[in-house]
Amino acid sequence: MLCVRSFKPLVWVLFLFCLVSLTNGFDPIDNYLIDCGSNTDTSVDSRVFRADNSGSQMLSTDENIMANTTANSISATTGLRLYQTARIFKGMSTYKFRIQNKGRHWIRLYFYPFVYQQYDMSRATFSVSAQRIVILSNFQPKNGSAVKEFSLNVYSDELILEFAPSKDSFAFVNALEVVSVPAELIPDGAQTFAPVARYQGLSQQVLETVYRVNMGGLLVSPSNDTLGRTWLSDQNFLLTKNLVKMVSNIPAVAYVSGGPTRDIAPDSVYGTASEMNSGSDPNSNFNVTWDFDVDTGFQYLIRLHFCDIVSVSLHQLYFNVFVNASIVFQDLDLSTMNNRLGTPYFVDFVTGSSASNKLRISLGRSSLRDVSPNAILNGLEIMKMNSSLTGLGPAIPATAPKKKVGLIVGLVLAGVFSIVMLALVLFFLMRRRKVTGDDQNSKIWMPFSMIGGNSHSLGSKLSNGTIESTASNQGYRFPFAVMQDATNSFDEGWVIGVGGFGKVYKGTLKDSTKVAVKRGNSKSQQGLAEFRTEIEMLSQFRHRHLVALIGYCDERNEMILVYEYMENGTLKNHLYGSELPSLSWKQRLDICIGSARGLHYLHTGYAKAIIHRDVKSANILLDENLMSKVADFGLSKAGPELDQTHVSTAVKGSFGYLDPEYFRRQQLTEKSDVYSFGVVLFEVLCARPVIDPSLPREQVNLAEWALKWQTSGRLDQIIDPNLAGKIRADSLRKFGETAEKCLAEYGVDRPTMGDVLWNLEYVLQLQDAVVSHDPDEDSINRIGELSPLVHNVNLMDSNTSITDRHQHFANSIDGLDDVSESSMSQVFSQIVKSEGR
Repeated sequence: MLCVRSFKPLVWVLFLFCLVSLTNGFDPIDNYLIDCGSNTDTSVDSRVFRADNSGSQMLSTDENIMANTTANSISATTGLRLYQTARIFKGMSTYKFRIQNKGRHWIRLYFYPFVYQQYDMSRATFSVSAQRIVILSNFQPKNGSAVKEFSLNVYSDELILEFAPSKDSFAFVNALEVVSVPAELIPDGAQTFAPVARYQGLSQQVLETVYRVNMGGLLVSPSNDTLGRTWLSDQNFLLTKNLVKMVSNIPAVAYVSGGPTRDIAPDSVYGTASEMNSGSDPNSNFNVTWDFDVDTGFQYLIRLHFCDIVSVSLHQLYFNVFVNASIVFQDLDLSTMNNRLGTPYFVDFVTGSSASNKLRISLGRSSLRDVSPNAILNGLEIMKMNSSLTGLGPAIPATAPKKKVGLIVGLVLAGVFSIVMLALVLFFLMRRRKVTGDDQNSKIWMPFSMIGGNSHSLGSKLSNGTIESTASNQGYRFPFAVMQDATNSFDEGWVIGVGGFGKVYKGTLKDSTKVAVKRGNSKSQQGLAEFRTEIEMLSQFRHRHLVALIGYCDERNEMILVYEYMENGTLKNHLYGSELPSLSWKQRLDICIGSARGLHYLHTGYAKAIIHRDVKSANILLDENLMSKVADFGLSKAGPELDQTHVSTAVKGSFGYLDPEYFRRQQLTEKSDVYSFGVVLFEVLCARPVIDPSLPREQVNLAEWALKWQTSGRLDQIIDPNLAGKIRADSLRKFGETAEKCLAEYGVDRPTMGDVLWNLEYVLQLQDAVVSHDPDEDSINRIGELSPLVHNVNLMDSNTSITDRHQHFANSIDGLDDVSESSMSQVFSQIVKSEGR
C-alpha cells in the first residue's frame, strides 16, 4: 500500500525542481570513469565515461583485446551502453590512477558477460586487487549485469588496480569507476552489539557494498543520488510483506546543520519509509523483518537510516530495532535526536564474524505503556568488511608467460627461506624472553598487544574501571632497541620538549617515518597512570584533529609513547617565547577551529564524553601545514553517566587554565574543557603567557585581565601588536564574546564545545566578509594601531578577581601538590612556568 500525503501541484513542482537541482552537490576531486573496451565516450545520465583508448596510458597489459557486441539483449536488459564493450585480459594487467585527494575512494566495477570471438565471458574466472588488497577472489560473473562497489582509503599518490586471470582462464571488465568519497561519509567509529561496545578502525577497512536499500520506496537511480549510488526497493527482502505499508512524505525531510546531508542519503530515501502496518489495533504485537543473504566468516557494517515523516507531534513514535537476535535500539524515540520531526538520522553497527549466511533486520513495538504500536525504517546499507584480506599481494596468474616463470619461482623460494628464518628468529627470541622476562617486563600491569595494528587488551580495564580497551587499537609495540636507534640513543640534542611526564625526542624510524618519542620517568607512579591512560585513550580515537598514537614501548621498566611527528611544534611556541614568525589572524582562527573540532569529537564521539582535563596551548600541536591537533591525554577522564551531571575527582590540570568551579567543587564536566579553551582563545589573541608573575598583580592572570577589557568593550587595546589593524571589528567582537562565554563562572552558563566551534567558524566568516554598505569597514572600524605594551596597562578597580577566587578555592582544598595554604597571588609570584603536571 502506498500512502502519499496530499500536496498542491505547485508545491510538488517546486519541490521536484529543488530536488533535481540538489542531486549533484558533491564534486569529487578524483573522478575516473572509464568505458572499458570502447573507442568512444559514453554518457550515462549526467556522467561521461571516457573511451578506453583515452585512458590507455593508465593501463598496462600484455595484449590489447577490446571486445564489443551489438546484442539487443544487453540494451534491453540494462539500458546502458556501458555493457556493450569490455576489456579482456589474458595475463596480469594493471590500471594506475593518479590520486590528488588522499582518503576514501570508491571503486566500482561493471560486469556483463557476453561472447566475443573465442572468449565466453560467462566462463571467465579471475581475481581483482586494489593497493595489493584482494577485493575479488576467483570471481566468476554470473549471467546478467553486476556492479561490484568497494571503498578503501588511499594514502599514496597512486591507486593500483590489478586483474589476474585464474589458470587457463581470462579476466574482463566492462566499465570501472575510481571516485573520491566525502570524508564524512564513513566515520572511523561504530557501535557493536553482543557485547555492546565501541568499534574504532573503519578507516583501515576495505568495505564492499552488499546491499543499499530504500525502505518503503522505489528504486533510486544514480542520477537521483548526489554520489551516483543505486538504492534498491526493499520489497524483495521483506519476510512478510503484508506487515508493512509504504509511506512517502518527501517534503517533510529537513536536513539540519550538523546532521546527515544528502551525501549520506538523498531525500527520496529519507522521505520514504516502511511503516509497521498495525492499523488501529492497540494490541498489535509483531516484528517487521527483512532477510539478506551474506557470506559467512565476515564482519559487516550495517547503517540504519531513520527520519520520522509519519508523526504529527514529538514523542509519539517509540519502537525497538533488532539485528539478528540482538536488540540494538530499545524504545527508540527519533524526535529526541534533534527535538524536531523530519530530521534525518543514521547509526552504524558492526556485527561479529558471521556464522550464518543470513542477516536479519527487524522492527518491533516498544514495551512502553500507553504507546501505539508502530515502527519505521527509511533506509539500510550493508557493507562487508574485508580487513582480513589486508596486506595480501595481487593474485598471480597461473598462466604466467614462460619468461616470468624463473622470477616467480625465485620469489617463492625467497619467501619460503624468509619464513624459515623468521621462525628461527622468533624461536630464539621466545627462548631468550623466557629467561629474561622478569627483568624485561616489571610493570605492575599487563601490557597491551598492538602488533599489526589490531590490538587486544590483556589487562582489559584501567584501574578505575571506567574505560575498556577496544579490540581495534591502532598502534605498535616497539622494542626498546628500536627506540634507541630512532632517537640516536636518546640524544639530548634531539629533545624537542619537556613535560611532567618526561622528555620528548624527535625520532626517525627505519622506514624514514618521523615520530615524536615521549620517554616517561619510570620512577613516577603518576607517570605510570598517565602512560596507561594515554594508550587507552588514543587507542580508541581516530580524528584528524587529535594527535595519533603510533605505538609504545614498555621494556626495561621504560614508559615510552610514540606519536606522529608534528613539524611545527606547539601553538604556544608560535604565540610567544620563541623566534618563530607571528601567525596571521586567519591562521590563528583556523588553529582554534581545528582544536575545537578535536575537543568536540572527544565530548560527543562516544556514548560517554571524554574530558581532556589539560587543554592548553602547549597541548595543541601544529603539523607542516599548521593544521592543529590536540595532544597529551594523560589526564583525560571518561565523563559522567547519562543519569549523572559530573564526575567527582581530584583536581588536576595546569594553573591559569583550570576551571574555577572544578577547582572549588572537585566536580568534573565537559564544561571544564570549555573553560580551559576559553583561556586558550584569549592567549591566541593576546600572545602572552596565561600566568606571568613578572607583571603587575592585576595582569598576572590572563583570563582575569582579558575579561576586564572584554566587558568594558576595549578588548582591541590588549591584542597582540602583530595583529593591530588586521582584524575586522565584527570578527574581534564575536571572538571576544565567545571567549567570555567560555569563561563563565559556572559550567551551566558556558556553551558546549559544539557551540564554541560554530561561533569560531562564524568569526572566520566575519573576518573574510566584505560589507558593501559600510565604506568605513575596512578603515575606521578595523582594530586600530593603538595596542599598548601589555606591561604598561593600568586598570580600574572591579569586582572580586579570579585570582582572589582562586585564593578562596585553595584554602578549601587539601592535598593538592601545587597549591599551598598561602594566597593564590603568593603562589603566582613563585611560579616560573605554568606547564602544569
